[in-house]
Amino acid sequence: MSVLHDAAARALASLEPETAHRLTVAMLRAGVGPRLGAAEPALAVDLAGMRLASCIGLAAGFDKNAEVPDAMLAAGFGFVECGTVTPRPQIGNPKPRLFRLTQDRAVINRMGFNNDGLDAVGARLARRARRGVVGANVGANRDSEDRIADYVEGLERLWPHADYVVLNVSSPNTPGLRALQAPEALDQLLGRTADRREVLRAAHGERPLFLKVAPDLEASEARPIVEAALAHRIDGIIVGNTTVSRPTTLASPSRTEEGGLSGRPLMAPSTEQLGQFHRAARGRLVLIGTGGVASGRDAYMKIRAGAHAVQLYSALVFEGPGLVGRIRRDLAALLAADGFASVAEAVGADNPL
Repeated sequence: MSVLHDAAARALASLEPETAHRLTVAMLRAGVGPRLGAAEPALAVDLAGMRLASCIGLAAGFDKNAEVPDAMLAAGFGFVECGTVTPRPQIGNPKPRLFRLTQDRAVINRMGFNNDGLDAVGARLARRARRGVVGANVGANRDSEDRIADYVEGLERLWPHADYVVLNVSSPNTPGLRALQAPEALDQLLGRTADRREVLRAAHGERPLFLKVAPDLEASEARPIVEAALAHRIDGIIVGNTTVSRPTTLASPSRTEEGGLSGRPLMAPSTEQLGQFHRAARGRLVLIGTGGVASGRDAYMKIRAGAHAVQLYSALVFEGPGLVGRIRRDLAALLAADGFASVAEAVGADNPL
């Protein structure tokens, strides 16, 4: 059956990228999607208190509006991240804003946090039966006068309905957003969200809170970000997001488009950065590795660099939904070949502390 779904994905690839994505979500919403059985036992992980049947997750950006999280869990992901969601709905940047770089197995997007807003997304998450782990990624409206207040509102509104929440300060497509990674601004953001989190914990229970950072940070910035996260009781860091850099190896005609680059070219630099965060964290918080994952070996490299779990999205554009099952099988085989009984045993194997 996965062969048929992969064939459908190839057919969709002949369409304009954003049209193809809307059709994909519509098909999933209608129940036309892959179904994958239980994950290999070795892939199960405990992630900041959440028990995941598989360490392979769907990154934010695919299901911006929480329309199909359960369909993606059924497709084989161990956890699904919806969003990015802003307090008020926004249409995002002008089209075209999504480009396939087929020769490079990469994507460039300048979507600009297009989403239905907290009211709509919160209502959809509230209607879920809460089977499987689904997180919410929150951000700020482009024209907000107080962007930190937007994050606090997102946290407050989605906390009751999500299994974890992510503060996304790393998108390159909202002008000035990445400035929130600077020490003083980050301290303010994490401080205000941490204060609100204590109230939400008391009212609705415990949830992990993660921070999503950009892959374009300098190596020296990893430790200050880790220490700020720890000071404000952040549970983990997602490393990273799309990059504004453009490797000279890019060959596709759309390589000069503005926006964030994701996919295969991001695998090596994002994994190197992951190792920097692993060394800075020294096991004190969890790390989720994303950027360029397109195979079981890619996922294994992220884990060996320091990731407790991994996320992917762009590779689905080129490989189809059958990719998830292939990654799970190959990753389990790689762990076994190296004598690891679980993902946890392999975390940071290439970057011993």
